[in-house]
Amino acid sequence: MEWIYNITLQNRLFLLKFMNKFSLEQLNQVPDGYKNSIYWNIAHTVVTQQLLTYGLSSEPLLIDIGLVDCYKKGTVTSSKASQKDLEIMKTLLFSTLEKTKIDYEKGKFKNFTPYTTSLKITLSSFEEAISFNAFHEGIHLGYILSMKNCLFLGD
Repeated sequence: MEWIYNITLQNRLFLLKFMNKFSLEQLNQVPDGYKNSIYWNIAHTVVTQQLLTYGLSSEPLLIDIGLVDCYKKGTVTSSKASQKDLEIMKTLLFSTLEKTKIDYEKGKFKNFTPYTTSLKITLSSFEEAISFNAFHEGIHLGYILSMKNCLFLGD
């Protein structure tokens, strides 16, 4: 499991670079042809990780339900994130991942409700969910890289 946590950590370090490099205005902008902003994609990765791991294991989420309502699957950017939202998200990128790792090592995720993703992949265990999550976060990193180019934000 250490390997998959490291992949997710590396992806989130990449996401943090975007959050630190680009202005809040740039992070909130929805490019033509897209439904969501860079910030939405980053927040969506945090929300989805929580839903796939804690949610499907019937454990309390580590994030506020308001975040889930704004950034879960099927939502679109409906409001702009504030500087405070950005700072909270920077913290959640890493605190949620670290706490998930600790909780897994403590054996917290005993129960798991199978779930079939929109890609028709059925997740039957916590281990499958955390592995799929790394794939999912990679998809959203790809969206962000594409959006960055559409917005002419540079490297």
